[in-house]
Amino acid sequence: MTHDIDALIADTLKAEDRALLDRAGAEPGYFRQLGEAFTGPTGWPTMVLVVAQTVMFIAGVWAAWQFFQATEPLQALRWGLPSAVLILGSLVVKLSIWPAIHANRTIHALRRLELQLALRRQD
Repeated sequence: MTHDIDALIADTLKAEDRALLDRAGAEPGYFRQLGEAFTGPTGWPTMVLVVAQTVMFIAGVWAAWQFFQATEPLQALRWGLPSAVLILGSLVVKLSIWPAIHANRTIHALRRLELQLALRRQD
């Protein structure tokens, strides 16, 4: 559906409009969007979240290793519960970066819309 709408918009644009939109650039790819999450005003908190997520995941894997090495039920609980909490916590922290990526995507789409509106006003 999205490709059909994009094709319809591209067909209705004039040649000069197409050239201007080409200069503005297409929607960035996934890895570029992920990289842009580390820039701007939310860049340093995103980096802190990635570091915290990595530490939590490594600690969770270490605790899981200890859990699987445990021979007594109490010792297994001692390592298993923190392991589960740390690994799930690292997943939650990782998913908290998605809103920043989505916000950057929305801003990019709004800039393209503003550009199109500015072109319409000039005509």
